[in-house]
Amino acid sequence: MTKPEDLPYSIAGRELISETSEMRIQILTLDPGEEIPWHYHSKVADTIICLEGPMTVEIRPASGTKDIHPGETLSIIPKKAHRVIGKDDGGCRFIIVQAIGAHDFIPI
Repeated sequence: MTKPEDLPYSIAGRELISETSEMRIQILTLDPGEEIPWHYHSKVADTIICLEGPMTVEIRPASGTKDIHPGETLSIIPKKAHRVIGKDDGGCRFIIVQAIGAHDFIPI
């Protein structure tokens, strides 16, 4: 399982809520201009719950750009490349649930 300290990027905030070998739940905070860069996961799906935003999730191929606002959710299936940013380069805060399987972060 990829640990947050091993990821090839840094963000304003990362609060671990719960973690097992099959699931991780965190609250992530992006300051204006920060991003979670393009990547995918081989086994886990990401479910994003926007707390503060709005935020933008870009998904390849073919899914395009999804804007989500506080209270809205978005799920990304395994092997779908994606990146997360605050809408219009603003900041955002969100819950991310990553399950089921060992987490990996494969940069693109």
